[in-house]
Amino acid sequence: MSNDYEKSSENESTQEYKTYGVTPPISFSPPTEKELKYTETLIETLKKFGLFESEEDARKREIVLGKLNTIVKDFVKYVSLKHHLPESVANEAGGKIFTFGSYRLGVHGAGADIDTLCVTPKHIQREDFFEDMYEALKKRPEVTNLTPVTDAYVPVMKFYFSGIPIDLLFAQLQLSSIPDDLDLSNNELLKGIDDRCIRSVNGSRVTDEILRLVPDIPAFRSALRCIKLWAKRRAIYSNVMGFLGGVAWAMLVARVCQLYPRAAASAIVSKFFLIMYQWKWPQPVLLKPIEDGPLQVRVWNPKLYPQDKAHRMPVITPAYPSMCATHNVTMSTQTIMTQEFKRATDIVEYIMVGVKQWPELFAKHDFFQKYRYYLQVIASSNSEERQRKWSGLVESRLRQLVMKLELVDNLVLAHPFIDGFSRSTICLTDEEGLNAAHGIFPKREKEFTEEEQKKLLENNEARIVYTTIFYIGLQIEPRAAGQTAPRKLDISWPTSEFTKLVKSWDKYDENSMGIVVQYIKSTNLPDEVFEEGEHPKVKVKKRTKSSRVCLY
Repeated sequence: MSNDYEKSSENESTQEYKTYGVTPPISFSPPTEKELKYTETLIETLKKFGLFESEEDARKREIVLGKLNTIVKDFVKYVSLKHHLPESVANEAGGKIFTFGSYRLGVHGAGADIDTLCVTPKHIQREDFFEDMYEALKKRPEVTNLTPVTDAYVPVMKFYFSGIPIDLLFAQLQLSSIPDDLDLSNNELLKGIDDRCIRSVNGSRVTDEILRLVPDIPAFRSALRCIKLWAKRRAIYSNVMGFLGGVAWAMLVARVCQLYPRAAASAIVSKFFLIMYQWKWPQPVLLKPIEDGPLQVRVWNPKLYPQDKAHRMPVITPAYPSMCATHNVTMSTQTIMTQEFKRATDIVEYIMVGVKQWPELFAKHDFFQKYRYYLQVIASSNSEERQRKWSGLVESRLRQLVMKLELVDNLVLAHPFIDGFSRSTICLTDEEGLNAAHGIFPKREKEFTEEEQKKLLENNEARIVYTTIFYIGLQIEPRAAGQTAPRKLDISWPTSEFTKLVKSWDKYDENSMGIVVQYIKSTNLPDEVFEEGEHPKVKVKKRTKSSRVCLY
């Protein structure tokens, strides 16, 4: 970021206000009447998008968290007894659920997931969590779509509890029991635990530290709600796909709040887009100086670690040990986010002078109208439970495919879409099953009723193929002046390497799981990727031989 953003105004007194962050604020000016008015219209717009949950939904979340906390205590007791600990010790072993992310920050909306952390004593292992806790949840009638993702950077159990989506992490602390009043801010708790546990615990520690480091929590929350909605509508809200996740967006907004500690939410949003567009990456975004500590844990340091130096858009967590929350960002996703910062900067500039309205900022993405060619990555299997695990594994590895595609000649960028499209298909023949695994689904005059499906399956006259399709948009180098031959795009190496990578998963079964990577033209995209009234862009201009692209 330029020095103009890192120095405070010489005409403003800073003596009566606390300084937050690693530099003095740019301005201590209070909001103007116009900024307060635009903040009111922003809040009204956010309400229309359903970003504020009802009191009834809020109570339901509290009940679910209470039940989950009880399940954790029961799980810890069960495993303690399984490990032959005395019953008196098992009864006192405890266990506790902590929340973090958007719920803890107070910016969750209706239908949003709850990020939770299961903290256990030292005799409970990660394997116990993904086996016994998994089985305990599986038995609960309130729990659906239970999916363990054990190989992720931060291993997680994903599920719905009474219709509320939950992401549950695990952390084992070197304590003999976990009391109900445990405070995770104590750095000493990190002693003796592995990197995955540190990353899990830091989710909660980082969230609490963010709230401590912003000068005006209500303004921060309103601005963050806006940025989260914008990022989701523009399809750039996904850590796993190489964009930014919730904690990174929160830290970026918090940094702008530190620079304008008295600003209204509308002004923070306006400054946010301009500052992020002009930020001099890879200069890191910091909410406070990076702490050293006595523990033998790794702290983000690009001078010491080549892996840290490679981070393209480093946003550094404020809790010890500091880590980069944006290590998944690739060349392509950084380019896309920069384009979106520029678009938003221009729109908000017009909003703040009354020429445009807030809904224009939140216009839906145009991903499926943007490119001529796409890659389909299709994960398939023969059971619903197996598909959740398999598609989760494939999704967690897609960034590796994007980075390999970035090395391909004539490919400007590889743009991953943040969501997969899942479906189950009744297949009457082996040919239909093979086609479904390649994204070609049978077209029938009339769909089978539930009773008909049940009968076909019972009589072994049909089988169900479960598929999840992910998309990557391919931006191809424009044809050079005077070029006559068709451009070639050789994606065989990236796709074969990716296929080998996901098949190396220790739970991969070639008899029940499939992976297909294939290209598709925009004109052949399936209807499921479009909302009603949307259509792919079709160029009516006749293409010459020299304008063609050969993909292989």
